[in-house]
Amino acid sequence: MKKYLLIGISAFAMGAGSMAYLSQQAAASATVQPRTKTYQMLELFGDVLDTVERQYVTQVDDTKLIQAAIDGMLTSLDPHSGYLDPESFDDMRDQTRGEYGGLGIEVTSEDGVVKVISPMDGTPAAEAGIKAGDYITAVNGESVLGMSVNDAVKEMRGKPGEAVTLTIAREKTDPFDVKVVREVIKPKSAVARLEGDYGYLRISSFNERTTEDAEAALAKIRAEDPKMKGLILDLRNNPGGLLDQAVGVADMFLDGGEIVSQRGRDPRDVERYNARPGDEAQGLKMVVLVNSGSASAAEIVAGALQDRKRAELVGLTTFGKGSVQTVIPLRGGMDGALKLTTARYYTPSGRSIQKTGITPDLEVASSREEAQAIANRAFQFSEASLRNALNADEGKVREGAHEPAEEPPESFDPKKDFQLVRAEDVLKYGSVAATPKMPKPTAKLAEITSPKVKGSEAPAVNK
Repeated sequence: MKKYLLIGISAFAMGAGSMAYLSQQAAASATVQPRTKTYQMLELFGDVLDTVERQYVTQVDDTKLIQAAIDGMLTSLDPHSGYLDPESFDDMRDQTRGEYGGLGIEVTSEDGVVKVISPMDGTPAAEAGIKAGDYITAVNGESVLGMSVNDAVKEMRGKPGEAVTLTIAREKTDPFDVKVVREVIKPKSAVARLEGDYGYLRISSFNERTTEDAEAALAKIRAEDPKMKGLILDLRNNPGGLLDQAVGVADMFLDGGEIVSQRGRDPRDVERYNARPGDEAQGLKMVVLVNSGSASAAEIVAGALQDRKRAELVGLTTFGKGSVQTVIPLRGGMDGALKLTTARYYTPSGRSIQKTGITPDLEVASSREEAQAIANRAFQFSEASLRNALNADEGKVREGAHEPAEEPPESFDPKKDFQLVRAEDVLKYGSVAATPKMPKPTAKLAEITSPKVKGSEAPAVNK
């Protein structure tokens, strides 16, 4: 298509000789002005670097300064773009291969603070009780405030067997220290078990082995119970990962048709990913568990199965990361790599879930405390809470404070998983619509009533 477009433009130019000179002048003028401004700003950068080198109170490392400047330029675009120095690029490749040293947490940066997206199942961080939404303010007593995510991660990583102390800031609690022992992280991204008559498949992340692990786990439980009556796919607190693995997992349960599409800056630049014939679950009824920690690749799978009417979703609205990052090695990785947001992705029905997330078919809070936090609007951990996140589709906003549809009853055993129980109920009754609803939640919107004004009564304000 681009070749034909260029031929057409060339033909027009040849037939418009009388306009050629004026057109070239106008084009040259329009091009030179922005370039001149760019060159001026690059010269300014050089002047600043030179001044810092000569006048800063201590000697500086030019390489680190320039790398920090590159990272600052990229992170100003959106929270998911950034610069990876050679060491960080190697670490990222180890992580996507599914084996690396560290604590087992997915983190991002928010206003100069390191924020936990999700702890990974079975890792030191998860076992230490670190939660999605926690802020890491110091490592071994040294502040990481204002530090880039890459530098903070370097502080947390080290030799397996060594302990590291993280200072955690969590809502409604005083800052506290957590001691975590580093391990070689080999997270099995997919595990499965039987839950009565139903299969349960847990996918904790999307690395290079996820589809293979998920297929093996599903085959194992189907062999254990060939008469399995349904399947629960648990994507809660799954921070995402590789796009091709999300496509592979969704493909396991879809018999052809679109899974996801991605669109770049040019509206014509659309790439579609389709499922191959064959459903490995052989039409078993499915429920997908999601929450605000379900992000990126996890949302692609959930959105595809929901849009294609293959599964219903139970839990809470997802994180809302609807963008795609491309890792671009520099000099083959010798100079590190750029992690650059290059596209938005869309579910099969054409939804962009950027900032807004995917709304479950049955909203279920995992605890009464979580339900009240949602009603208080204290439960705000999402893409929309990141300061410079890409905008949502025009007119779309994430749902604010509200009373969730369901919460555990007072008599519910807190050691059990209420969201999982409700997913089993949906399978038992055949659909969300047919499942008996729980009593109205006790969670209420927090109200702040203004002082009464003499002679009138001020209205209550929901907040």
